[in-house]
Amino acid sequence: MARMTAARTAVEILRREGVSHAFGVPGAAINPFYAALKASGGIHHTLARHVEGASHMAEGYTRARPGAIGVCIGTSGPAGTDMITGLYSATGDSIPILCITGQAPTAVIHKEDFQAVDIASIARPVTKMAVTVLEAAQVPGVFQKAFHLMRSGRPGPVLIDLPVDVQLTEIEFDPETYEPLPVYKPAATRAQIEKAMALLNASERPLIVAGGGVITADAAELLLEFAELTGIPVVPTLMGWGAIPDDHELNAGMVGLQTSHRYGNATYLESDFVLGIGNRWANRHTGRLDVYTAGRTFVHVDIEPTQIGRIFAPDYGITSDAKAALELFVDVAQELKAAGRLPGRGDWAAAAQERKARLERRTHFDDIPIKPQRVYEEMNKAFGPETRYVSTIGLSQIAGAQLLHVFRPRHWINCGQAGPLGWTIPAALGVATADPEASVVALSGDYDFQFMIEELAVGAQHRIPYVHVLVNNAYLGLIRQAQRAFAIDFQVNLEFENINSPELGVYGVDHVKVAEGLGCKAIRVTEPAELGAAFEQAAKLAAEYRVPVVVEVILERVTNIAMSVTNDISAVVEFEEND
Repeated sequence: MARMTAARTAVEILRREGVSHAFGVPGAAINPFYAALKASGGIHHTLARHVEGASHMAEGYTRARPGAIGVCIGTSGPAGTDMITGLYSATGDSIPILCITGQAPTAVIHKEDFQAVDIASIARPVTKMAVTVLEAAQVPGVFQKAFHLMRSGRPGPVLIDLPVDVQLTEIEFDPETYEPLPVYKPAATRAQIEKAMALLNASERPLIVAGGGVITADAAELLLEFAELTGIPVVPTLMGWGAIPDDHELNAGMVGLQTSHRYGNATYLESDFVLGIGNRWANRHTGRLDVYTAGRTFVHVDIEPTQIGRIFAPDYGITSDAKAALELFVDVAQELKAAGRLPGRGDWAAAAQERKARLERRTHFDDIPIKPQRVYEEMNKAFGPETRYVSTIGLSQIAGAQLLHVFRPRHWINCGQAGPLGWTIPAALGVATADPEASVVALSGDYDFQFMIEELAVGAQHRIPYVHVLVNNAYLGLIRQAQRAFAIDFQVNLEFENINSPELGVYGVDHVKVAEGLGCKAIRVTEPAELGAAFEQAAKLAAEYRVPVVVEVILERVTNIAMSVTNDISAVVEFEEND
């Protein structure tokens, strides 16, 4: 039997579980693991500038690459606490990432040793498992269980905390005979799908709500096949955007209070049946439940049994992986169609498309300073259907979701549940690492951009190219808009006159200089007619220099983006004339 340190054992298991990349920051308590990582080879490591950044890079990596599990590594104490936000973000969106932390020696963990903290207890509420391994011989089993848990049922993150003495202890382990544990995913039965289809066929104006679970299960093609068989329009959620192309005749648009389309909400409010697959009924999608549910029959399919009925009780619930359920939905629909028992939905689908043609929001404005809607119009022209967009939260993300176009799964990569500012830069680096040949375009407001701006240096150091569209109004725009309800405009102003860049006026931070100082390229745009050429130049610079390229767009200071102020999807306020 081979003998090796527990740290080397952990690295060998990572390799055999398919890990080829990790993001992290070394430190004294995790150095034995890093030594094993170097000695083993086969796992590429990207050095982050902030440990939270490493966790978001791992998220971006997982979100972009089917079947992958992003890994983030940090030392003891604050490294683990810094990664809590990444773990929360991952668990909220069902994203499997593995966080590995170092820890003080087992004998002094509870003796106020330097940077000793009970990180497992801190992380437990936002992970599927969080454990400090106190016996070296348990390391193989803990890592094996971690990968099993991350992939089984509703995916999610795990934290493994390794005391430094545990890492250094030699154990017996034979990597050649190691095998991953079988993954468990619940699957719908034929009887369940037949009942769901009976309820669906009894309706007149059905919709399919496709959530992020459809993309996680790599079931977008099956979803499209089922929609085309039945002729039922599809509403992608924010996390499910890309499961059906935006230009498909059965794409009914997104629904919700903020990241929604006018035509999506209008069509939803006319529906009488909703089949939700792999979705959470998140509050920004549903708004007031009495409005959302009134007059509709609901069937909910989700991989997590406790998710069914969590927000509201559906008329029928099915616990199933989205792919397993959709395979049966397609089979049953094909049989019903062959028997002439599948209702025609042509008029209903045509009505949804008529609303789509009539209720598009206006994007073409020639104003200076630039209106944000024009930015997204030009992005749609400049960046093709293969573009992977990355964004987190704020008016920039909300307007982007309303106005950009997405055509493929995993091409809208968004932190949907947690929405932490600063997420976008490191997540985009993770996405670009997972798919080095992809066109990756990140979207941030100025405050999101400033939160983890240091991670741009990671892209410069490791030659990770992508384009970052930075819309700058020197304001906390979303919070300012929310403060209208309180008749205040308080502590949301970011403007100041930069003594080193007087040409910026009151826009304050010179993002171009900062980006260049971190080793990246940057372009500033002040007129709408310059946007297209700037985006084209940015893509060329990214390809030539293999670094992040920032396109800073100077926006008008105040823009109110369409959203509901009463938590009601039937009462979304449109602030711009639609002409």
